[in-house]
Amino acid sequence: MCLLNASDEDAHIEVMVCFADREPAGPYRFNVPARRTSHLRFNDFEYPTRIPVDTDFASVIQSDRPIVVQHTRLDSRQAALALLSTIAYADDA
Repeated sequence: MCLLNASDEDAHIEVMVCFADREPAGPYRFNVPARRTSHLRFNDFEYPTRIPVDTDFASVIQSDRPIVVQHTRLDSRQAALALLSTIAYADDA
């Protein structure tokens, strides 16, 4: 996941990870400095708990500053690899 903070102030990010068969994990907290980008891998999330491998999940990303999130997923569970990328922008609503 790539987080872009184009604002003039640091962004404080919280990520919640939701599963089909268990309670959500998180929040995972990160800071993205002003006018910077940060690249995160769900496999590296450790605190408050590691995200289990071979488990379907979804994420909810919240920030106290407008950010752009590019979420890329590589499904390596089978020989025919699949790559998916999605971009989300802040909503002022």
